[in-house]
Amino acid sequence: MRFGAAVLRSYESPFTVEEVILSAGPADGEILVRIAGCGMCRTDLAVRRSAGRSPLPAVLGHEGAGVVVETGGPDTGLSVGDHVVLSFDSCGHCRNCRGAAPAYCDSFASLNLFGGREEHAARFTDAAGGALAPRWFGQSSFAEYAMVPARNAVRVDPSLPVELLGPLGCGFLTGAGAVFNSFGVRPGDSIAVFGAGAVGLAAVMAATAAGAVAVAVDRHPGRLDLAERLGAIPLHAAAAGLPGPPDPPDLTGRVQRLTDGGAQYALDTTGSAHLINTALRALRPTGHLGLVARLHTALPLEPGTLDRGRRISHICEGDAVPALLIPRLIGLWQAGRFPFDQLIRTYPLAAINEAERDCDAGRVVKPVLLPDGRGR
Repeated sequence: MRFGAAVLRSYESPFTVEEVILSAGPADGEILVRIAGCGMCRTDLAVRRSAGRSPLPAVLGHEGAGVVVETGGPDTGLSVGDHVVLSFDSCGHCRNCRGAAPAYCDSFASLNLFGGREEHAARFTDAAGGALAPRWFGQSSFAEYAMVPARNAVRVDPSLPVELLGPLGCGFLTGAGAVFNSFGVRPGDSIAVFGAGAVGLAAVMAATAAGAVAVAVDRHPGRLDLAERLGAIPLHAAAAGLPGPPDPPDLTGRVQRLTDGGAQYALDTTGSAHLINTALRALRPTGHLGLVARLHTALPLEPGTLDRGRRISHICEGDAVPALLIPRLIGLWQAGRFPFDQLIRTYPLAAINEAERDCDAGRVVKPVLLPDGRGR
């Protein structure tokens, strides 16, 4: 089977949209999906910054959604014609998977980040027969088609705009899941969200839907305007070492005043040690700070930041079971309480490099690539 896909051939080069070959159909437990749309996530772009960790050349993309066109074996639980949102891969049988924590699967890194399942590598090549890395996050959905383990796929109502739903499988799942699952935010609680990108704004929408007070901290005025429209109190801050004006005086105190003495929860999406310490200081006693960004340097904690019951944890994929959280987010969206579509700009797959530039520059919150050539 031959189809178009965006291939990343080196950590410094642009994507090239070219023909790729899938030499075999779905094995037992797999489905073949015609991709209608795929979100671009910061994790896709982080491959460039962690050169050597993810094998290349590869087809990236892990926020795919589309229509099942073929199934492998009788036990997939899905049928041809089903509309599905695709999420991360997991083994399904380790202790964490069996304990409804698939984001902490024993094999998460190898399945999602470091080349997928080796037994599937040989059947995915470029047009000249050169090997491509096995599936990225069980998908490799910057493409017209994706071969996916059925456990990655969540069936959705075919009347929905499936081309827009892919980001619910990772970025929006992570931010909303942190609020609903990791924190268990309730009406009247307060949360400070540091970084108003796709994950941070999903957390803002979820917090607002939960009846909480949300403060959004960012250095991009446009993103703060969007956060305010989504129900957050905007607060400007430039992370240390990043462009922008300096932090306003007493940033910690301002967050505390806006949250009636300190936030019960804080979510950092930036990975900035400066902002992480600010977030910890802004918590009330017993407050909980969640980190979703991968840290690439040591994290020196300032004295006193973990006093009085404050705690810090890393959150992966919003502690979510995708089959449970994705339908919940769709239901909130249909009720007008999780307007994720306001964060999306669509691009044809051929414009993937433009989408990456816009995402890096902060001109768009969530690019979604459409393999059928539509966009904008």
